[in-house]
Amino acid sequence: MSIVTLVSGGLDSTLVALLARDEGLEQYPLFVDYGQRAKDKELSACRAVLARLGLPEPKVAELSGFGSLIRSGLTDPTMRVLEDAFTPGRNLLFLLLASAYAVQRGADAVSIGLLHEDVSLFPDQTNAFLVQAEVMLSMSMGRKIRVIAPLAEFHKIDVVALAQEKGIVGTYSCHLGNDEACGACIACNEFKFEEA
Repeated sequence: MSIVTLVSGGLDSTLVALLARDEGLEQYPLFVDYGQRAKDKELSACRAVLARLGLPEPKVAELSGFGSLIRSGLTDPTMRVLEDAFTPGRNLLFLLLASAYAVQRGADAVSIGLLHEDVSLFPDQTNAFLVQAEVMLSMSMGRKIRVIAPLAEFHKIDVVALAQEKGIVGTYSCHLGNDEACGACIACNEFKFEEA
């Protein structure tokens, strides 16, 4: 089986790519530039960590105009990164791009690093969303495309533990894109909640 792995340079997506590698899957990593504030840091971390893990360099889908049009705290520095974090359509956009790329590469599936549903903050992070997305994507691609969320039963504490066990280092998960993690965005707060 071959798979398009959505990668962001963060811990979750890096673990998804490593798990696919460990299963012996041929994979095509895909990084989406959707106009996110942290793009430069994310992409730099993504390239470096995938190289360290012996994984292919990610292809980059350059769609920064999405973030100009669909504003949120993740794309617009004038908005609040925590309170205004929901970016409508973002995960569907990711899956649509990954599915189209999968068709081009002859891959069977796409994977996304969503965690356990009980920590989902937005409607496009749920199991119901993934099931419906798979139906719609398969229909729009003209063939079956599986949508896989290998971490769907994981909480962040589980991801951190498994990533440490597998030696993953050098990821970047802050939504602001600064050299030092802000400690206040959703990505940073996930680590705090799990430590509590």
